[in-house]
Amino acid sequence: MVRAGCGKENIMIEVYYAEDDKVIGKSVKEYLEQQNCKVTVFEAIADIRKALINHLPAVVLLDWNMPDGQGNDLCRWIRERWNDLPIIYLTVRGDSHDIVAGFQSGADDYVVKPFDLTVLYSRILALLRRTKAEKSTKLFCDDLMLDKEKSIVCCQQKEIPVSQTEYQLLLLLLENKGKTVTRRQLLEQVWDNSGNYVNDNTLTVTMKRLREKLHHPLCLKTIRSFGYRMEDTK
Repeated sequence: MVRAGCGKENIMIEVYYAEDDKVIGKSVKEYLEQQNCKVTVFEAIADIRKALINHLPAVVLLDWNMPDGQGNDLCRWIRERWNDLPIIYLTVRGDSHDIVAGFQSGADDYVVKPFDLTVLYSRILALLRRTKAEKSTKLFCDDLMLDKEKSIVCCQQKEIPVSQTEYQLLLLLLENKGKTVTRRQLLEQVWDNSGNYVNDNTLTVTMKRLREKLHHPLCLKTIRSFGYRMEDTK
């Protein structure tokens, strides 16, 4: 059983597992759920991608060979969006070339089948301990990425020059991803926070300019007469 802090509180570990072998998927699910995990098994890459867009688990387990694609492609897709989401490969591909390729695609750990379930669980706990205190400096939404450490914005992996105001506007929206931020909140936190009151039209003009620089991303949505919201569409 996983315990938090000094062992006073039980913590449920949510696991997404991409595995098309029903026997292996069931075996891993049953064992991990005995250890206070919540495991959802996905038999297709398309299904786990859809689930990840809507909700992030504590850790992702990946098989390499899936009916509708390769696990390394899924791993890279995850890394482009969530830099700090823990990923472990569970695969029969155990030669050094495959292992190196797995880590290069973005995996944090690599377990070769057949494996001991107790060892797998220990690896999950060890990985979560390493990543627990780490907070990603990168925010993602579809093909957009904002790096808070470097103060840059990228679209489709290309850096986009933005003004300080545009950067702060996008940062606020990304930090509230999935939530609608009102026009009033944006005006108060991006402009009025510095003591410089501006009218509502300033926000409209700035947002229009930002959209153009970002090539009119579908993930930046206007909530008419209310505000704006960032949400993944892919």
